[in-house]
Amino acid sequence: MTKYYLRAVFLVMISTLLFSCAAPQVQTTQPLFSPDTLKVDQYEPKVDNFMVILDKSSSMSEKYNGQKRLIIAKDFLSAMNQTLPEMKFNCALRTFGTSGFGKPTALLYGPTEYSSKGFQGALNAAQRAIGTSPLGAAINAAGGDLKKSEGPIAVIIVSDGEDMDATPITAAKNMKAKFGDRLCIYTVLVGDDPEGETLMKQVAAAGDCGASLRADGFKDSGDMGDFVKNVFLAEIVKPAPKPVAKPMDSDGDGVTDDKDQCPNTPKGATVDARGCWTYAAVVMYGFDSAEIKSEAFPMLDEAVSILKKNPELKVEIDGHTDNIGPAAYNMNLSERRAKAIMKYFVDKGVEAERLTTKGFGLTMPAVSNDTKEGRAKNRRVTLTPVK
Repeated sequence: MTKYYLRAVFLVMISTLLFSCAAPQVQTTQPLFSPDTLKVDQYEPKVDNFMVILDKSSSMSEKYNGQKRLIIAKDFLSAMNQTLPEMKFNCALRTFGTSGFGKPTALLYGPTEYSSKGFQGALNAAQRAIGTSPLGAAINAAGGDLKKSEGPIAVIIVSDGEDMDATPITAAKNMKAKFGDRLCIYTVLVGDDPEGETLMKQVAAAGDCGASLRADGFKDSGDMGDFVKNVFLAEIVKPAPKPVAKPMDSDGDGVTDDKDQCPNTPKGATVDARGCWTYAAVVMYGFDSAEIKSEAFPMLDEAVSILKKNPELKVEIDGHTDNIGPAAYNMNLSERRAKAIMKYFVDKGVEAERLTTKGFGLTMPAVSNDTKEGRAKNRRVTLTPVK
């Protein structure tokens, strides 16, 4: 009987072993974190140094929302590390909880120049949650780590806040007293312990700047991007482009100085695109004629009015022709045209001694002579103020 009993037990054991080996192993994997891309050319460091203090005490081995708290804390810091651009920071990573040889806190990384790879390697080494929760000792030790630092400092504490007295608050206040306005403290709560949350808020408040946050408040990469920008970065404010100075129009004739070929035109004078006081909008003369057309009288009367309003003004009356005919003949024709305008002004009451005439013939066309209309406009006079 005993022989058959032992044989049955053996068969059950073998069956159980075979079933266990054949059963599929269920593996869970966290979705890959896809960080916000913070472009280096858009930001500059807001701090010169940062210290991360990670809780690795035994309470961090407990689960929150189905995951060990230490894993949550490490995932948070890994996401922060992936989001932070490679810039010039000095950084360090310190843990607390029983470490090798029973030490309450250990420096895993730095202080050294920040590199994403180096920080991640040190973070990966924080494997086991064990021991008490001497956050105060870790903060005091961090103060020593930072004693040679220069410039602004960010301290990031990631913890569940459990099993602690008021020592971390006192340590945080002492750290603030040591570094003054250079220091800001940020706490990140893992879990939802009310007393732990209160303590973490008090630690952050001891820094007079910074913030107290919850790890479960980070829903996506955008939240982490905002955290990294708030703690580490300042947006580069590019100087506004200098306003382009509008070209001046010193004589107020509507043509800016950079294009005005005839400066100091009197106010109210009719000018062409070059800024020259001229009357080419109407045909002033017929072909091969120095007789003023009646259509030009209103414009010439405008010039008379300007001259009378400015009794100190003297002008040179310049006559011009088109390119039809010999140059010498056109030179003489242009002089006669200028003298005809002078006579018109004098007849209207302008003193002759304020007027001079000059002929330019066909040498200075205002527009192309290639068309009938262009040639008509070149049969003109220009008034040039003289001293």
